[in-house]
Amino acid sequence: MSEKNNHAYWQANLRLMLVLLVIWFSVSFLAGIIFVDFLNQFRLYGYKLGFWFSQQGAIYFFVLLIFVYAWRMNALDKKFGVDEE
Repeated sequence: MSEKNNHAYWQANLRLMLVLLVIWFSVSFLAGIIFVDFLNQFRLYGYKLGFWFSQQGAIYFFVLLIFVYAWRMNALDKKFGVDEE
């Protein structure tokens, strides 16, 4: 892989990680701590939404983000020709 290709691959990887970390921060910190009072006026499966995000939602989103990261990294690997065939 050329130096330019390496740089583009790394930039795409960093961009993906940054987007996923922002989503994780938003779900775990903002929805679970900062906006919990606002979200508690809504219910999900009988539980207040803010409580659900604090106790369960952040974990579910984290696991989902792991799968999204693996899926998108496989696509990036194929795009830049560094995939495992």
